Amino acid sequence: MDFGFTTAAYVVAAVLFILSLGGLSGQESAKRAVWYGIVGMALAVFATLIGPGSGLWILSIILIVGGGVIGYLLASRVEMTQMPELVAGMHALVGLAAVFVGYNAELVMNTVGALQSAGDEAGLAALNGFASTVAHKTPAEINILKIEVFLGVFIGAVTFTGSVIAYGKLAGKVTSVAKKLPGGHILNAGAAILSLILLVIYMSTGGGWTLLVMSLLAFFIGYHLIMGIGGADMPVVVSMLNSYSGWAAAAIGFSLGNDLLIVVGALVGSSGAILSYIMCKAMNRSFVSVILGGFGGASGPAMEVEGEQIAIDADGVASALDEADSVIIVPGYGMAVAQAQQNVAELTRKLRAKGKDVRFAIHPVAGRLPGHMNVLLAEAKVPYDIVLEMEEINEDFSSTDVVIVIGSNDIVNPAAQDDPNSPIAGMPVLEVWKAKQVFVSKRGQGTGYSGIENPLFYKENTRMYYGDAKHSVGELLNRIS
Repeated sequence: MDFGFTTAAYVVAAVLFILSLGGLSGQESAKRAVWYGIVGMALAVFATLIGPGSGLWILSIILIVGGGVIGYLLASRVEMTQMPELVAGMHALVGLAAVFVGYNAELVMNTVGALQSAGDEAGLAALNGFASTVAHKTPAEINILKIEVFLGVFIGAVTFTGSVIAYGKLAGKVTSVAKKLPGGHILNAGAAILSLILLVIYMSTGGGWTLLVMSLLAFFIGYHLIMGIGGADMPVVVSMLNSYSGWAAAAIGFSLGNDLLIVVGALVGSSGAILSYIMCKAMNRSFVSVILGGFGGASGPAMEVEGEQIAIDADGVASALDEADSVIIVPGYGMAVAQAQQNVAELTRKLRAKGKDVRFAIHPVAGRLPGHMNVLLAEAKVPYDIVLEMEEINEDFSSTDVVIVIGSNDIVNPAAQDDPNSPIAGMPVLEVWKAKQVFVSKRGQGTGYSGIENPLFYKENTRMYYGDAKHSVGELLNRIS
């Protein structure tokens, strides 16, 4: 097969990936964008199978079918509430793949070097694919390849353990509290400096042991970085790890000489970094402090919360909704856990049918994944035009009759503005407390995933509507004709 086809297919696939990313920026174009990505990936895989170094068809088909079956089973069984940890798991696999490819490249370089040292012309002539490419590189090009391999393994290893810890935090299997070992960031810096020294040794001696030691250090850095970030900031972590996985793929693309892998890795890495920056800005956090593994803590004790949480029943909430002209619903992770989006959508339809102005307020970091709430509401067929971002709707709370908060904590926490010692101090939040009445749908009196107390629950115009969100909203549906 003409390898020119592979190059042309890579160009088309790259264009499709760019169109896919662009389409994902809007809810209405997202479905089409997903198909762009699917077609682009299918084309890329096919072109790679028939391109340079092609062969081992039976093994390739077995792996593709096996991976496809596993992917299908995962997609069929994973609930929307589990999507954040699934994404973290996928990032871990990308990181681990980068590590394996890097080690394989090191083995190939060693094999080619041994054949060249022995003067085995027949053996060198029999090489194909990546090994043949390595055999024709100059010493200077080999040094560049070593740097690419080293960086690919390093970034991949950091991504792997970081993503594993992120998965554990999101799945509730690892504590969501930010924890660091004694020494904190000094340990991370020390491991990074040692890795740099190992790079110098690797370049001078070519010893594969340096890759192994560096991998162990990078595994530690990934673990310690993400352990040092609290649960409230996990949406940023997922986005950041997405960026890491992209740069790992790009580094491996350089090692393998695969132009498409370089382009795709750069797209993922840069888009993930940009998204992380946007989210950090939305949370009034330093992007640099995020990528170093933690936002820093408060300088003193948090402000004490006064008052008591006052409960209300379904009849009371329904009565307030019946009298209200304007309603804003603020969804959070609790809505996802309860799978309440369908009931929320039905409540919205009923209220709008009665002539009430109903809108949704979405915070950039609501849920545990960027865009988590938007996806849930789109799944429930909530009209796109009434789903508004924080900056579009925040000024409207003061003129709103009723706000219903469903399973949110940090994004509606006034302590972000009132308490300089709060862990979320300075973070822009939805100012729901300015509405005439606020009803908070919550399972209990706990502090939620982040462990931060919320003064909103104690304010005079707030009432706590306790219970599972799906059941609670269902009770309201029964009372609204």
